[in-house]
Amino acid sequence: MIDETKPLFTQIAEKVEDSILNGTLPELSRAPSTNELASFYSINPATAAKGINRLVDKGVLEKRRGIGMFVTEGARALLINEHRTTFSENFISPLLGEANRLGLGSEDVIALIEERSRELHLTTALDPTAAKG
Repeated sequence: MIDETKPLFTQIAEKVEDSILNGTLPELSRAPSTNELASFYSINPATAAKGINRLVDKGVLEKRRGIGMFVTEGARALLINEHRTTFSENFISPLLGEANRLGLGSEDVIALIEERSRELHLTTALDPTAAKG
């Protein structure tokens, strides 16, 4: 799990987010406690708590006194929207900027994405017939 470029508490928060996004930690289910995370990843409980508290502040987890942490209703949608925005800012905006510099229109960019997708044997929402071929 250790990525030297990111603080451990950020990595903890991301691991929990990934579990919510991929469905292994469903909404309204009990989330791992700070002590469980600290033990599993062999880190200080305060570090795990900092990561968990980020998710509480974000509205993804909620503390239920005496029974633990739980994934909030709507947490997955919240995370999907957040990640979609980040994806757009980090990848789509630079892609469109470069396309503009090259004089490519949106149809050209879509065609390039579809071409690359076929080359990589990926199915995309842009080409729903690709899965049938």
